[in-house]
Amino acid sequence: MKQLSKNFVMWVVIVAALLIVLNLFSDGGGQKAQQELSYSEFLQRIDSNQIRQVTIKGATIIGILEDGSVFKSYSLRDQNIIDRLQKAKVPFKEQPMDDGWNIWSFLAHTLPMIILIAIWIFALRQMQGGNNKAMGFGKSKAKLSSNSKKVTFADVAGVEEAKEELEEVVQFLKNPAKYQKLGGKIPRGVLLVGPPGTGKTLLARAVAGEANAPFFSISGSDFVEMFVGVGASRVRDMFEQGRKSAPCIIFIDEIDAVGRHRGAGYGGGNDEREQTLNQLLVEMDGFEENDTVIIIAATNRSDVLDPALLRPGRFDRQVNVDLADLKGREAILNVHAKRVPLAADVDLNVVARGTPGFSGADLQNLVNESALLAARHNKKAVTSVEFDEARDKILMGPERKNKIMSEDERRLTAYHEGGHALVAYILKDSAHPIHKATILPRGRALGMVQQLPEKDQISRSYIQMKSEIAIFMGGRVAEELIFGKDKVTSGASSDIRGATRIAQAMVTEFGLTEELGTVHYNLNGQGYESAKVSQKTYEMIDHKVREIVSEGLAKAKDILTKNVDVLHRLAEALLQYETLTGAEIADVIEGKVIRQNEELPKKRRTKPKVDETLPPVSGDIEPTPQA
Repeated sequence: MKQLSKNFVMWVVIVAALLIVLNLFSDGGGQKAQQELSYSEFLQRIDSNQIRQVTIKGATIIGILEDGSVFKSYSLRDQNIIDRLQKAKVPFKEQPMDDGWNIWSFLAHTLPMIILIAIWIFALRQMQGGNNKAMGFGKSKAKLSSNSKKVTFADVAGVEEAKEELEEVVQFLKNPAKYQKLGGKIPRGVLLVGPPGTGKTLLARAVAGEANAPFFSISGSDFVEMFVGVGASRVRDMFEQGRKSAPCIIFIDEIDAVGRHRGAGYGGGNDEREQTLNQLLVEMDGFEENDTVIIIAATNRSDVLDPALLRPGRFDRQVNVDLADLKGREAILNVHAKRVPLAADVDLNVVARGTPGFSGADLQNLVNESALLAARHNKKAVTSVEFDEARDKILMGPERKNKIMSEDERRLTAYHEGGHALVAYILKDSAHPIHKATILPRGRALGMVQQLPEKDQISRSYIQMKSEIAIFMGGRVAEELIFGKDKVTSGASSDIRGATRIAQAMVTEFGLTEELGTVHYNLNGQGYESAKVSQKTYEMIDHKVREIVSEGLAKAKDILTKNVDVLHRLAEALLQYETLTGAEIADVIEGKVIRQNEELPKKRRTKPKVDETLPPVSGDIEPTPQA
């Protein structure tokens, strides 16, 4: 608002200056146009009675002719001019000469110059401001966060171990003398390491909030500029600001932007990034004993950091901030759902089970998307339907409601997804429970079967991986079994890719084959030329991967062949309802009537439009990407 007022006043001054200048250069300042008469011609006009009125102002004569026009002439200080005017009976009057100190005359002549000088000074100051910014490259860009939105450990969930590590930092900031009198030293730097979105920045803010200490935040990329030495100057200025506000926290986000291994950049030792890193190392190890400035940095690439950053005296404490487990995800959902009205059917434990691999940021986005969907449907509370829809939207993209499918495509998709679901149900003792199956297009897929783990699982057993491969093959087998080998489509491409990936890991990473033993083989996915194995070993790996996938294919074919009637029943149910929950799939497989409940009609939208004029299915369950 202040800047807007300054700009407005400046424009008013500029417009006023222009108006004054135009007024001065206009004809007589708005008076009638004057004609110049020589003195002899003026005398002739007097003698011929052509002058109506005369004003004498020193040597200047201004008058009005009989035709009403204004004239101007200059006398030679003729003393007889008065007699001639009286003789011709021309009214006249005399005015004194200007003494040069008339205020209005002074302003009229000097104000435009003053305004132009003011404009010039203003422009010069603006240029100097730009130069100050240029010269201010060496100033730190660290921002001091306000306390208007105080964050505490209560706002952070799912990372209990990391919170315990940082609690000691909080206690030191609150009462540094407690540690110093016993000779203890708090770590100079704390490095938060973890995948994106796990809450590293939130944890640093929570430390500042718990300790009620100033919190400076800056990104690693803010240090580096094109001019050599600027980054080092910013590091010095940042630490100077921190010492003035001690005890405080300086948070450096994405420190890998400036803390990478030295010697890998362009320009050798003169590289700007490396000079910045050198200055950071010096400042961190140069703290005075009574300094209570703690550096907290975050990165998801700790492997690229320079070893000197991680030695004692600098970032000598590393805190891993990993993806939350099931219990942690439920706690995170509880934190973000506090501001969202939830319906009675929402079970956050079920939502947490359905989001393995989600970070804290993903879960926050899930709650927000659910609230937006509920608002779009004019609901007063968020139901489980919105959470389910939001999760599918985040994982696979929005539902393609305008996708027009032929009846053949819908039928083939129903059998494909039914094959996955039936194999998963039969192998339920060694596979995750089915959450739902749908033939509604979403993202690149025309349908899906979703399985949710009952609990977080760090490792998988041999039988579980074999079951996963068989489930992957269930869709392809169902197509071949029902429509024939000639009608098999490319829809199983992602299934084949997933099954192959598991089989390769079993052979090359997990040591689950007797022929190749418990040896790790580095294939790099680039073929034999780049693999660090012999040609014979590579051929054995290739053969064993094919064998494992073929066993999964045979297992799926055996299950579906023996239960083909159940497959027909399951596909027809998918065609009728388009989406089936895990419990409804179990009812269909066991020959029961699908349990209807009050929420069922609300969960399912009407069937998509079916274009009967489209040709028979061409074979794309999951469209291949365009070149």
